[in-house]
Amino acid sequence: MSSSLQGRVAIVTGGAGGIGAATCAVLAARGAAVVVADIDPSRARAVADGLARDGHDAMAVAVDLAEEASVAALFEATVARYGRLDILDNNAAILTPDLARRDLDMASMETEVWDITFRVNVRGTMLCCRQALRIMEGQGAGVIVNTASNLALQGNVIQAAYSASKAAVIQMTRSIATSHGKRGIRCNAVLPGLTGSAAALGNLPPRLIEIVTEETLTPYLGDPMDIAHTVAFLVSDEARYITGQTIVADGGTSIHIPGYARLAEMVAGG
Repeated sequence: MSSSLQGRVAIVTGGAGGIGAATCAVLAARGAAVVVADIDPSRARAVADGLARDGHDAMAVAVDLAEEASVAALFEATVARYGRLDILDNNAAILTPDLARRDLDMASMETEVWDITFRVNVRGTMLCCRQALRIMEGQGAGVIVNTASNLALQGNVIQAAYSASKAAVIQMTRSIATSHGKRGIRCNAVLPGLTGSAAALGNLPPRLIEIVTEETLTPYLGDPMDIAHTVAFLVSDEARYITGQTIVADGGTSIHIPGYARLAEMVAGG
């Protein structure tokens, strides 16, 4: 078994920042040619150019997951350059501050918020998976990792649309693993918690970050590299017997009763 990805070709959606950019860097460092796919073409080019300066094979492709033709063009460009596709990391999701502020409880949320969220997070992920599967079927091998969220496993007083969309991604993952496992294709989901990227933290109230940090069981809040290394493991030969799984990478945030940290302090204090 080897964690080397030499000779393999990977697409990372949402590859221009945060977890996506970290994943591009880790996959490239392990030998993969990386397609940095993002709705922001200038940022995608910056990531790809940085990888190229470090001696890695990378290219940037602009993609809008809400548009089927744009998704198809991404995969066509990848095959045109590299002739194959071995890895798809569906990392992109719609996380704009405006949409996040409007993603409330089910009774208060606008229908438009639900529709936009599902169009990108679920339909967009489906479109990418479908394109990848058609290529991988011809090769008889391939790996897909879908980024969901630990919120897909928990109830929340807000983020009804985002949480539901990520739960749908988990079920999509299981469906692909079941339908395509015998064809040599694995599919898993990684479920991050709040990570310490600027994109994730920049628009959040400091008190919320403090609360999540308190509820994280590790003595630190995770960062994008923690998720990137999880993805790199899942797409490697070392994980060849893992498929259809939801791998939670949230520092234990989602496995305990809220208030654990404060309770522990009370007990320790007598």
